[in-house]
Amino acid sequence: MIGGQLKRFAKARKDLLVAVNEMVRHMFEEIDYILEGQNAERFASLYACYTSDDQTNPNGASGSTCRKKKPNCVKAPKIYWKYTRNAVLTMEWIDGIKLTNESGLRQASLIRKELIDQGLFCSLRQLLEVGFFHADPHPGNLVATPDGTLAYFDFGMMGEIPRHYRVGLIQVLVHFVNRDSLGLANDFLSLGFLPEGADIQSVSDALQASFGDGTRQFMDFQAIMNQLYDVMYEFNFFLPPDYALVIRALGSLEGTAKALDPEFKVIESAYPFVVGRLLVDPNPDMRKILRQLLIRNDGSIRWNRLERLVAAISEQSSESPGEKSPLRWKLFDMRAVVAATEDIFQFILSENGLRVRVLLVRDILKAADIFLEEKLVAHIFDEQKLGPIERLESEGQEVLIRVATGFRRFQQAFKLAPGLWMGMLKRMLSRPEVHKFSLEILLALINHSTQKVPEKFWLCISRLLHEFAKP
Repeated sequence: MIGGQLKRFAKARKDLLVAVNEMVRHMFEEIDYILEGQNAERFASLYACYTSDDQTNPNGASGSTCRKKKPNCVKAPKIYWKYTRNAVLTMEWIDGIKLTNESGLRQASLIRKELIDQGLFCSLRQLLEVGFFHADPHPGNLVATPDGTLAYFDFGMMGEIPRHYRVGLIQVLVHFVNRDSLGLANDFLSLGFLPEGADIQSVSDALQASFGDGTRQFMDFQAIMNQLYDVMYEFNFFLPPDYALVIRALGSLEGTAKALDPEFKVIESAYPFVVGRLLVDPNPDMRKILRQLLIRNDGSIRWNRLERLVAAISEQSSESPGEKSPLRWKLFDMRAVVAATEDIFQFILSENGLRVRVLLVRDILKAADIFLEEKLVAHIFDEQKLGPIERLESEGQEVLIRVATGFRRFQQAFKLAPGLWMGMLKRMLSRPEVHKFSLEILLALINHSTQKVPEKFWLCISRLLHEFAKP
């Protein structure tokens, strides 16, 4: 992978010296074992199940004696500073099974999916939450311990990205998933990837062309990079050294996971974590990215994304409170979910949300039209005649089914934290903006029904009366 990148740098004849200098710098850092030991201890303090015990490092600081195991964690070897020098690194021996040893993992009854999930969670925390990350998580640097915990080794190549770049990475991911080429181009400019004065529209057009027909939204990481490489070199992208390490880390992570599951795709698998971060972090920049995830640039709501998000949240209702699932990190903090929902409602009701409200009323009117369609009315009162609702092929009927499913899922999410949801609803209902918008929706429905669907409306009333009149 690195060789391929250098060849492309050479073709572009730009930033080659920067790339080589960065690689050489990390090569020298990798043979500084005092630095590697310090990296290992810092990594352990941030991500490992147990902190180092009372060994003293060269700076005189003592490790923690706390032995309480942290949830969703990995293992890192303890450093023996008494026996460590610049050219000698002495660390704890950890028994483990190589991730490429299929028979060994099987004999130890270790579940591959759980190992992948541990590594993915740890890597995403490093890259998107904390910022201090292992830049080379290939299969030779990880083993699975007999109790099913991942152990990391080789802390010579580490990277660190500030919060601005972490937020930028999340925004790039969201814009890529949305196929928002103009948003991506602006992301690259704000992150310093593009030179000042670059033609953003031309970059956007090139990115849009690289997306192809968009039939495969989630591809493996190498395929995504191959998509972007030509655009990057055509427009003289400058990749900051820390971001080059991020690319290396993501590529190594996906390669390691593919040793356990050949179908693994890092972008697709990271998506729930990214959404969780957007919900949990109340900072304005993260709230803006959440809105971009759910609302298009023209103000229309991405109903499919909203539906997926509600479905993911509602699935928590099937988890028992004491269940110890390896996927527990994918569960959402309901307090954060409710707070994010309230923030989105407040945005929609603000002056900046005017376009969203207009298009939301339009979508409500469309749903009303669908509800009053004759076949749907017939289905409501005569299911045997039309057959199961799942077999209906009408696009309008499918929309209604999705709306009904969405309401059921929201009910499940509501049951997870009824007190929080009721508190949020009371606060929203006390706002005059909600009263005004509710009245606008009601007037639009009345006006629409009198102008467009009087016949279907009265047909629905007639059938209702007929149904109630049955003995």
